[in-house]
Amino acid sequence: MDRQRHQQRITLTAAAVLVVPLAAACGSEKAGTGSATAEAAEPVTGIRWTIDSVTVDGTTHRAPGGAHLTLDEDGRATGNYGCNLFRGRVTFDGDRIRLDERETTLKACPENIMDVESAVARALGDGGLRTEARDGRLTLTTASGDTVRLRETADSPLYGTKWTVTSPATGARAHLTFDEKGGNVAGSLGCNRVNADATVRDGSITLGAPGLTRMVCEDSLMDGEKALTKLFDGTAGYRIDGRTLTLTSENGTRVRAVAQP
Repeated sequence: MDRQRHQQRITLTAAAVLVVPLAAACGSEKAGTGSATAEAAEPVTGIRWTIDSVTVDGTTHRAPGGAHLTLDEDGRATGNYGCNLFRGRVTFDGDRIRLDERETTLKACPENIMDVESAVARALGDGGLRTEARDGRLTLTTASGDTVRLRETADSPLYGTKWTVTSPATGARAHLTFDEKGGNVAGSLGCNRVNADATVRDGSITLGAPGLTRMVCEDSLMDGEKALTKLFDGTAGYRIDGRTLTLTSENGTRVRAVAQP
C-alpha cells in the first residue's frame, strides 16, 4: 500500500500516557518526509536519531544521554525522552511530521533529567513539526518556534567502548569495557575495580565470577555496587541501541549504560 493510502487510514487522536512494556522497532528502509519540492528531501525514517538538545522560549537545554527517536515508514515512532521510553504513531505531510497516540513508561529519574525530558516530550507532541534534514542532522520546529535538534547515530560497538552505568546510586563512577581479544570485561562498579571473563555469543554475554578490589566506600555506593555484582557469574542478555547498552541477567537484574564519546 503506498504512503498516501496508508496515511489516510491513520486517525489522529490525543496523546495517551500509559505504562506499557515497550520493544524498540527500527525500520530497515530510509524514506523521505514526503516533501513534494523539486529538491529531494533527505530521509528521516529508518534512522536512529540521537536527541542532542531542545530549545524552548529561546533557552537551549542539552538532552539527557540516551535520548533518541526513530521513525518508521509504516507509521511507527519509538524512542527515549532521556529517562522514559515511548512509542506512538507518526504521520507525514510534506515537510512536516506529527507524533500522536504516544505511550510512555513512567520511570522516575533525577529532577534535572526529568525537567529536560518534559521539555522534549512537549516539543515532540506540539502538533505538526517542520523537518529540516541535512548532512546527518535533523531539526524539528514547532509552530511556536521551539526546536528539537537531532543527529544520525550508529550503534556503538560493544568492544572497546567505555560504558558508563546510568545508576543514581553509583553516579558516573561505575563503568565497564569489554575486550574482545582478552575475552574479558574490566572497569569499576562504583567503588571497587572489577575484572571478569566475558564470552559473547548470540545476543548474550556469559560473565565469570568477578575479581574485585577491597575498598570500602559510602553506603550508597556500596549498595549500588552490590546490585551490579548480580550481573556476574552468569549469563546476561544484551542489546545495543545507539549509544545505550542494556544488560539483563537471568535473575532479572537490568543495567543500562551509555557509551562515552
